[in-house]
Amino acid sequence: MAATNRLACYSDPADHYSHRVRYVLAEKGVSVEIIDVDSAHCPIRLSEVNPYASVPTLVDRDLALYEPSVITEYLEERYPHPPLLPVYPVARANTRLLVHRVQRDWCSLVDRIGDRRTAEAARAQAQARKELRESLTGVSPVFAEKAFFMSDEISLVDCCLLPILWRLPTLGIDLPRAAKPLLDYMEINFAREAFQVSLSAVERGMR
Repeated sequence: MAATNRLACYSDPADHYSHRVRYVLAEKGVSVEIIDVDSAHCPIRLSEVNPYASVPTLVDRDLALYEPSVITEYLEERYPHPPLLPVYPVARANTRLLVHRVQRDWCSLVDRIGDRRTAEAARAQAQARKELRESLTGVSPVFAEKAFFMSDEISLVDCCLLPILWRLPTLGIDLPRAAKPLLDYMEINFAREAFQVSLSAVERGMR
């Protein structure tokens, strides 16, 4: 099916990395075929274009990309409007650094919370949940300063962060009142048309 379309995205409907890519696609208004993938049943076509058979995977004609940051950077260059990176090199570098920090500091904790494969992983979940809640609460005042995360315009940083924040209830994290600036940011941006478009049926059931 994907071979007959110019642009296709293999996506796990419950995965925040897949959601990140779908959100960037939605913000840019890109027409794409979303192919839901069950991690237990890899489509033959996916294994043909991606040696890791992982999601998200973006297929654009003969090009297949399968790392979320690589995919979103490609989409930014391929579809530059509306922009999700600043114009000037220094600001672009700072935005990329923020994406890296969200990835390293918060995405890693989300992945640990969701890892239920071993007893050791299960024991680490409570600590990861505590670290994520405290870290998000601690950074909350930053969201009072600008409309988006350290920016007056939406960027790839928000596209990385908002899918994580959407999942907080399923991660067992309830932010305190002290995190009001962050809670306000979430409420406003969850209502964005593009964010709503990006949600899978599974994700809609998370809240």
